[in-house]
Amino acid sequence: MTFRRRLLISLLLWIGTLLVGLYLIVLQFLPLYEEAANKSAVWLALGLIFLVGIGASAVIGNRIIRLQVEPVENATATAVELVKGNYRARAYESDAQGSLELNKTINVLARNLQEVATVRLMEQERLKTLIENMGSALVMIDRQGTISLVNRAFLEETGLSSEAVLGSLYREINIAPELKSFIETVFMTETRSRDQIEFAEGLKMKNLDVYGAPVIGEHERWLGVVIVFHDITELKKLEQVRKDFVANVSHELRTPVTSIKGFSETLLDGAYQDKDTLLSFLEIIQTESNRLEMLINDLLNLSNMERSAFHIELEPTDMKAVIERAVETVHPKLTEKNIRLELDLAPVIVNGDGNRLIQVIVNLLINAATYSQENTRVSLKLYAEGDQAIVKVEDQGIGIEASEIGRLFERFYRVDRARSRNSGGTGLGLSIVKHIIEAHHGNVEVESEVGVGTTFTVYLPLAEEI
Repeated sequence: MTFRRRLLISLLLWIGTLLVGLYLIVLQFLPLYEEAANKSAVWLALGLIFLVGIGASAVIGNRIIRLQVEPVENATATAVELVKGNYRARAYESDAQGSLELNKTINVLARNLQEVATVRLMEQERLKTLIENMGSALVMIDRQGTISLVNRAFLEETGLSSEAVLGSLYREINIAPELKSFIETVFMTETRSRDQIEFAEGLKMKNLDVYGAPVIGEHERWLGVVIVFHDITELKKLEQVRKDFVANVSHELRTPVTSIKGFSETLLDGAYQDKDTLLSFLEIIQTESNRLEMLINDLLNLSNMERSAFHIELEPTDMKAVIERAVETVHPKLTEKNIRLELDLAPVIVNGDGNRLIQVIVNLLINAATYSQENTRVSLKLYAEGDQAIVKVEDQGIGIEASEIGRLFERFYRVDRARSRNSGGTGLGLSIVKHIIEAHHGNVEVESEVGVGTTFTVYLPLAEEI
């Protein structure tokens, strides 16, 4: 039975009951009215009875209407709250109310909406967490070219703030022109695209792997584009280092092998019969064999150091004694070019491997001698500062360009290729130095000025006092 029908039947029953009651009362008053001398008193009594009936009708009618309308008003108020997004609102469910089914239906709807809202909120939080913590930078651009969403990686990559980006046109924000051009291409063609772009950022080159795609909504409606990119500068650098390594090691191996092969073939062709030529060629073959052996040993050492399982035994080591032993090894090289070595050594105990540290000092001193002119000076200082031992090797050599310092510790990298190759070096010394120092939990820094000289500074942890 509908609400309107229930309300109509209730009102009709009450009106019918009221009329029947009034009719019976009037029938009782008719004999009195005919016999009464004062008929006005009878009319007054009937009027009072009618007023009482009207008052009772108002009270009872209000009760009936309240019982029937209040559940509807409550359901309406609940529906309004649901429209506002308050899915916790509930309607009264009482058996005494005539709209029980309506209220129950409203409550079921509210519970369903609350569950949907909770699931949606969870999905939004998951999506937000995923977008914010993904390693790649992400930016969404709407149909008008306005940025509507960015993640933390994008802000870190571009160095911008969310306030400066969100709501701005992508053409107006401060990003690389190459990236803007890629976005423009995806935005105008509305097709998927992927590319690797390279651009200058200060003094360094930066590489990005960029992917863009259109965002399609319901009914194939185009909503904008999404751009995802990540920094592959280090990968490009490692790839270039690998290529350089393959090219350089091939060249470095080919040079002594070619010399050994050429001189040995000359000897086999009859040059061995000349004793002077024989001895000269054999000395060259021995020199090139030694160079080849040094190169192979350095490659093996470097390969061993670059393995993740590589470690050294650290123990209290007299760094002053280490340097003195390294100087004895390098002394002939310095004497050959009449290079004066100035030592300023303080007694310092470090936590390290003595043999490996000798290798470090020898490589640094040989490097200083190789790139220094004759009759110059090399200074070597050892002192402690805080909880670190500091070793400084300063030369008066050719110096290094600022742009080349970052590549100084790469394998086979040479500042002056002709001079270093003729010196008999393998080009791996500084790479070995870097790996040994890092294995000691220290670090090495370089300062240089072209035509003035270079200073290598090594930091090593001091041994703990017992």
